[in-house]
Amino acid sequence: DKELSEDIAYLRKAWGRIKDASLRLPPQSLLHQDLSLLQRVLRDLVGEQTQTIRVDSREQFESLQAFGAEFMPMAVAKLQHYRGERPIFDLYSIDEEIARALARRVELKSGGYLIVDQTEALTTIDVNTGGFVGARNFDDTIFKTNLEASQAIARQLRLRNLGGIIIVDFIDMVREDHRDSVLAEFRKQLGRDRVKTMAGGFSQLGLVEMTRKRTRESLAHMLCEPCSACEGKGTVKTARSVAYNILREILREARQFNPREFRVVASPRVIELFLDEESQHLAGLSEFIGKPVSLQSEAAMGQEQYDIVLL
Repeated sequence: DKELSEDIAYLRKAWGRIKDASLRLPPQSLLHQDLSLLQRVLRDLVGEQTQTIRVDSREQFESLQAFGAEFMPMAVAKLQHYRGERPIFDLYSIDEEIARALARRVELKSGGYLIVDQTEALTTIDVNTGGFVGARNFDDTIFKTNLEASQAIARQLRLRNLGGIIIVDFIDMVREDHRDSVLAEFRKQLGRDRVKTMAGGFSQLGLVEMTRKRTRESLAHMLCEPCSACEGKGTVKTARSVAYNILREILREARQFNPREFRVVASPRVIELFLDEESQHLAGLSEFIGKPVSLQSEAAMGQEQYDIVLL
């Protein structure tokens, strides 16, 4: 296996450097450190099919040249120092590609689309036709969409660096030969991945379960953080639901404490609801507990956030 031979050769050279350094350097010297991101890219992703590697930093370019000369001589000739005035990310629309790789929905050329949902436990990928399909060519359209999806999914797995358990929900296919062809194409595309993958067959529910080895954090985990408003859930309670929570909490507080006044500090949408549609409920509660309830809008608060201040 060529890749295995290349890995062995790299490790032998790295170990040789460590041994030489241990003999030359004084005690407490650094013998080895992990590769930088660019060096890992050069080592893991550059192959015979790679035509050119453009680097816009002179310092990083020289670092890669030195690394390549020692460990990957075939890659040195492919390195180019980019000196153009236009930012290299703009030249190759990198920001747009990153945005697409982070999007939940991935468009297919056929008009279909993928929905990618990543959770702590697993990742689900749902394939959809994206529109009405006539009965006449229904089977063929679904078959072609699933074939295209199998290629797109394999690419998305690499782009997003998704690992662990992955469940793919292809569009239901009636014909057995169509299912076999889609599964064969999917496994073929996965075979191009440098990371170890394994895909099972179609389950009774029409799902394909697969695994992909986790090598590092996914793209979403590296570039994103949980939403401060929903804390990563993807949804927030409605303003009305939050308002009802506030009313119940005021009632509980009134049974335990005897303040002069209750003040509700909440997001603008919740306060607007108390001033309009829920004003009668608020007035009724105030009359029931025998205490005034004042309102304070706080723009910095998320919709689920609120404070009840006892005055």
